[in-house]
Amino acid sequence: MYSVTNPATGTLIEEIPNATDEHVEAAIERVHRGYSSWRRRSVAERAAIVLRAAELFAERADELAAIMTLEMGKRINEGRGEIGIVVDIFTYYGEHGPALLADEPLTIKGGKAVITKEPIGALLGVMPWNFPCYQVARFVAPNLVLGNTILLKHASICPRSAMAIEEILHEAGVPEDAYVNTFASSRQVPGILADSRIQGVSLTGSEQAGVAVAADAGRNLKRCVLELGGSDPLIVLDTADMDETVKATATARMRNCGQSCNAPKRIIVLDEIYDEFVSGFTKRVAEYYVAGDPADPATTLPPLASIAAADEVAAQVRTAIDQGATLRTGGNRIGPGAYLEATVLTDVTRDMNAYYEEIFGPVALIFRAASEDEAVAIANDSPFGLGASVFGTDPERMRRVAGRIESGMVYLNRAGGSQADLPFGGIKRSGMGRELGALGIEEFMNKKSIRL
Repeated sequence: MYSVTNPATGTLIEEIPNATDEHVEAAIERVHRGYSSWRRRSVAERAAIVLRAAELFAERADELAAIMTLEMGKRINEGRGEIGIVVDIFTYYGEHGPALLADEPLTIKGGKAVITKEPIGALLGVMPWNFPCYQVARFVAPNLVLGNTILLKHASICPRSAMAIEEILHEAGVPEDAYVNTFASSRQVPGILADSRIQGVSLTGSEQAGVAVAADAGRNLKRCVLELGGSDPLIVLDTADMDETVKATATARMRNCGQSCNAPKRIIVLDEIYDEFVSGFTKRVAEYYVAGDPADPATTLPPLASIAAADEVAAQVRTAIDQGATLRTGGNRIGPGAYLEATVLTDVTRDMNAYYEEIFGPVALIFRAASEDEAVAIANDSPFGLGASVFGTDPERMRRVAGRIESGMVYLNRAGGSQADLPFGGIKRSGMGRELGALGIEEFMNKKSIRL
């Protein structure tokens, strides 16, 4: 069942039945049939439609932000910000797609060749609830320009976002058979991937979901892109302005109520400034992040996406404390609704669950490191490898440390984030493949060699 439940109150607003197997079969046939005509349109025409979609997303920013606030509790201002990056992504691929898809000439031994860049067919997208529009955009925009067609299964708590996105894309000129939203259940995903008409899958979600989808994709020889969990480290080497460093790191951790895959979840601070940083960070979190209505622009701490999610994060915090971690602030559930106090934990050690697991909520873990080497060792001591951040005053030192971190992305003097022209993705159990930028259009591409 797909449902809209206001996480600020726990009130059920709407329920939508799952698609039947017959509906899923019809949706697969539509995107398969739509591929033959969509791919024949010129790249310029497809790019123009994607640019029009960017305009429509911008026009409907307030409406889309309000939907996200209702469905998963996103702060209204953060919702508008999310639509801003959606517009950037559609604009980027609309403007740069034709150049990114241009033939690539090769000079080879004994002659010449060319690499043509072609679509591969109908794709399945399995999308999460934490960024209901942005996650869809980074999968859909490049593949529509490339000429692939899309069958989209959104998160079960985001049906209104799913329907609004489909409506916008069709209004922009994407044919109804080139982008199809389906309210399929997770149970139906293996069957979709087993269907010969589906050529690949992109999933953003939990590690467990990624393992299941990767197994199904591998079993059926389908391409897959996985963006999974993260426990991103943020190393603070030194600072010329402690207040600004504290503000920047706290803002990054608490963004989207801590429900961001590439948020800095483990903050590693060198010994010389550790006590000052912990004091300032704890004060900032305790005083600034106050629970409130996510529809109110003044609110700084919204609910989590669901009561179940809030209960799970609260349980993780309790376990960490029971195992010996120090609670600096927060840790309590606030009701009614899916609220959890913004939380800071220190003294987390390798024998505690919290050291290795992802805590997907407004909880920051702060670690003390005696040296640069120890900071890097802590950063890399994780099953995840999505993003990382390094803060400091010496550019060369930060670059050196960045080069030693095992992750798909590293940001210097900023924490996490995303932009349309910068590739996004991780390593280890954070997934495989890249989205956004020039690399993001290549994952479901046939790079065909033609010997001239």
